[in-house]
Amino acid sequence: MDSYLDEREKWEALLAWLRANGPAMLTGVAIAALALGGYRWWQGHVNGRDLSASVFYGQMEHDFASGQQAAAFAMAGRLERHYGPTPYADQARLASAGAFVDSGHLSRAAGELATVMHHPHDAILGLIARLRLARVQIALHQPQQALTTLDGVDPGAFAPRYDVVRGEAYQALGHKRAALAQYRLARASDTGGETDHQLLALEISELAANLPASSAGQHAAAAAGARK
Repeated sequence: MDSYLDEREKWEALLAWLRANGPAMLTGVAIAALALGGYRWWQGHVNGRDLSASVFYGQMEHDFASGQQAAAFAMAGRLERHYGPTPYADQARLASAGAFVDSGHLSRAAGELATVMHHPHDAILGLIARLRLARVQIALHQPQQALTTLDGVDPGAFAPRYDVVRGEAYQALGHKRAALAQYRLARASDTGGETDHQLLALEISELAANLPASSAGQHAAAAAGARK
């Protein structure tokens, strides 16, 4: 009998707890269900958006490759307007910058690259934009500005390529020893084939042939210390 009463008391206590807390539990379950449904809707929306953006980007690439510049730039503009928060918009700007470089409009290329560099939707694309902007600045006879562009950021796996462009900037400034130091850094750190090894070796050989070995070595050590 006592055992029966204990079980009944437990059951009544459970019913009382449900009456008191049931509405809150149901509300919590409803909120969780809504949140899950909202998350799934958002994921579907993002996936659909990215798919549409990829179609636009593919068309833009085709237009650039087939020489339809006006159509390609128009498609790049649509990507920016409708899919601005996606990396496809950054890639469209990078492609547009490449087209501007090919047609000799370096200032316009610099503008596109600077936008991606300062407001990237993907960190890797931001690093690529920074590197390409520095090269455009060298072509615009702004090597000191190119060095500033390359500074203040961790290039990660792109470090050898950054060192090469720094070397190009120093060469444009007439600082051959500093250029040699950067090229040597690039060669020493490039374990993943990021640079053109043959071209880099040629640059190093030509510069080293005209500089005292001790001075070149001192500058290499100084550049290594500065990058740390």
